[in-house]
Amino acid sequence: MKEKIRSLWTERSNPRSERLDEASTLEILSLMNHEDVDVPFAVTLVLESLAHFVDGASLRLKAGGRLFYVGAGTSGRLGILDASECPPTFGTEPELVQGIIAGGNPAVFKAVEGAEDKESEGAKALIRKKLSKKDCVVGLSASGRTPFVLGALKYAKKKKALTAFVTCNPESTMLKSCDFGLPLDVGPEILSGSTRLKCGTGQKMILNMISTAIMIRLGRVKGNRMIDLDPKNDKLWERAKGLVMEALAVTEKTAEDLLKKAGGRARQAIESKMGKFRSK
Repeated sequence: MKEKIRSLWTERSNPRSERLDEASTLEILSLMNHEDVDVPFAVTLVLESLAHFVDGASLRLKAGGRLFYVGAGTSGRLGILDASECPPTFGTEPELVQGIIAGGNPAVFKAVEGAEDKESEGAKALIRKKLSKKDCVVGLSASGRTPFVLGALKYAKKKKALTAFVTCNPESTMLKSCDFGLPLDVGPEILSGSTRLKCGTGQKMILNMISTAIMIRLGRVKGNRMIDLDPKNDKLWERAKGLVMEALAVTEKTAEDLLKKAGGRARQAIESKMGKFRSK
C-alpha cells in the first residue's frame, strides 16, 4: 500500500520546485502563482462533462432531490464550505445542498486521523442521510483513492443516485465507475503531496461552478442578481434593498418598506409589484 501511494499522481515531485527550501520569499510566491495558472486550463478540459452533470442534477433537485458533496480532509472541507454558502446566497433550505466529511463535524476544524480509511464509513454516511435515486452525490478526492469517498460513491451508484467524481488523479478507476468523471490534471504540487494547493484550488473552482450553475437552472437568479439571497446581516440587507430599488426603480425608503413587508425577501418584494418572474 505504501508503494502504491507513493506512485500516485498527486505524490509526484515538481522539478521546478526541487530547491524550494532555498528560494527567497518572492521566489516562492512567484512560483506558486505561476503554477496556479495550470488550474483553470485543467478545469476547461472537463467543462462538457461538468455541464451534463449540472443539467442532470438540476432536474433531480427540481424533482425533490438533494445534492451531497463527499470528501475527506481539504476536499471535505471545501464541500462543506460550498454547501454552507448556498442558503445565504440563494435562499435554499440547508438540506438541499449538504457537505459530508470523513470524521464528521470535528474534522472540519481538526484532522481526525484514520477517518477516511474505511469505505464502509462513506456508505454509512449516506445511509444516515436516507439517500435515494432522486439525489446526487459528488465525490471529492485529490488522490482518487480515498476509501471513505469511494465507499460513498459505490453506495450512491447502488441506490441509483446521480454521481460525479472530482479527482486530480486521471488514472483513478472510480472515474469510469461514476456517471460523470471529472479528472483535473493540475500537475505536481510545488510542495510534493500537499493537495490543498493546486488540487484544492481546482476542486473549489468545480464546486463554485456546480452550485452556481445549478441554482441558475433552478431559477434562483434573476439576470446576474442573487434574487433569493437571505439577508441576515447588514451587508446582505443592503444588497437586497439595492435589488429592489433597481428592479422597481423606487426610492430607498420604498424598497426598505417593501422588503420589510416581504420578510426580507427581495424576490417577494419585487413580485409584490411586478408579478411573478422566473429565470430562463
